[in-house]
Amino acid sequence: MVWSRGVASIAVAVLLVLAGCGGFVANGIDSGATQPTATETATPDSSSPVAANGTLEVHFINVGQSVATLLVSPDNETMLIDSGDFTDDGEYVLQYLDRQDIDRVDHFVVSHNDADHIGGNAAVIRHYETEENGVGAVYDPGIAASTQTYERYLDAVDAHNVTLYETREGDRIRFAGVETTVLGPPEPYLENGDRNENSIVLRVEHGETSFLFTGDAEDKQEAYLVDTYGATLRATVLKAGHHGSASSTSGALLDAADPRTVIVSSAYDSQYGHPSNETLARLAARSVPTYWTATHGDTVVTSGGTAVTVSTQRAAPTDPLSLRAGDPIAPGATDPVSERATYRAGVSVRADTPVVTDGGTPAENTSGDLVVDRIRADAAGDDRDNLNDEYVVFRNAGAAPLSIGGWTVADESGRTYAFPEGVTLGPDETVTLHTGSGTDTATDLYWGAGRPVWNNGGDTVTVTDADNETVLERSY
Repeated sequence: MVWSRGVASIAVAVLLVLAGCGGFVANGIDSGATQPTATETATPDSSSPVAANGTLEVHFINVGQSVATLLVSPDNETMLIDSGDFTDDGEYVLQYLDRQDIDRVDHFVVSHNDADHIGGNAAVIRHYETEENGVGAVYDPGIAASTQTYERYLDAVDAHNVTLYETREGDRIRFAGVETTVLGPPEPYLENGDRNENSIVLRVEHGETSFLFTGDAEDKQEAYLVDTYGATLRATVLKAGHHGSASSTSGALLDAADPRTVIVSSAYDSQYGHPSNETLARLAARSVPTYWTATHGDTVVTSGGTAVTVSTQRAAPTDPLSLRAGDPIAPGATDPVSERATYRAGVSVRADTPVVTDGGTPAENTSGDLVVDRIRADAAGDDRDNLNDEYVVFRNAGAAPLSIGGWTVADESGRTYAFPEGVTLGPDETVTLHTGSGTDTATDLYWGAGRPVWNNGGDTVTVTDADNETVLERSY
């Protein structure tokens, strides 16, 4: 078993040899062999994003009490981060990859070697090496586990001669079309080599958008990340650490990353209580819309470089404190995904704290409950010919019914619409206000405008109540 270690930008590799099943022994430097150079030293720099070209897809696969994430770059390279639980032996992941017509895994990232993250490693490697177009390379933090699942994984790497990199902080995986930086684990390892606290941490940038994957990092590694990188952890999308456990996704990490949305991967009836109420409370305090694979199912996030669009198999609550109100969806379900919301990089289109753009004092949200769930300013095709595909989705984020009849919606140019009398939203209910004409229903209302209302380049949605008090102001 040969491990390669990419160091800075020089072609030097440290070879590590499996010592029984318990760990790895440094075997010196091989200066004669030509080693792969898939990684290079890098430092994250969110201040100067690489120009986006094409679309990045990030698929959070519903694998129950486990995790597996597929990334497809604008250049159609693929990256798989983890492979589900050992009890499934890669079944759910392989089925999903097959449905997506993935015929090669270019980069296989192992966040850490716990059996609920590497459960399908052996099966994925065998399948792609024998029936498809192979696995380009495997990236592993290099901390062994004494499990049969781990042994089978390394046996598969060995049997199919797959390149295996020990991957550490400062490495950048060359993932075509996007910028990928490894922020952990550091050297030396934290906490005497604890596997969770030395997860591979990835930050993936596509244009102005970014994704942060922290594996099962807990208190110590999160504190290290915040102390070391601070605001450069900024992420449009954050994958909740350790399945949403109380020991991860800390307030400090959330403040540094400042995510527009968070994805949690765990089982609906998790024996560990994931996601924890403490984590959900931290997310709710920051008004971060949250998607849970247990209720939303497979969750696909696409980025064109300036915003991300979230699509899920099921419509379910995204208010962190209402997450468990959704119905469970079984792993392996084949329902198609539907678009749910769009979040611009650095601008939340759904937060309970009003946003202003002129540096002044935010208007008080006197209702405390009405929020903007989604803004679709750019309708398909010519906006003028498809006015009803331009819309704003309002949601009652409160725990009691909210009467909005007689309230007024306005754009920056002063055009207004009045909600009809009698319109009431129950807890977590939404109503969509379309720009064009149609017959009002309980879920869809029509402005009746003859031309587009919402400026594609940015605008402000302002809602005032019957007393002309501003209750909501949302800029995008």
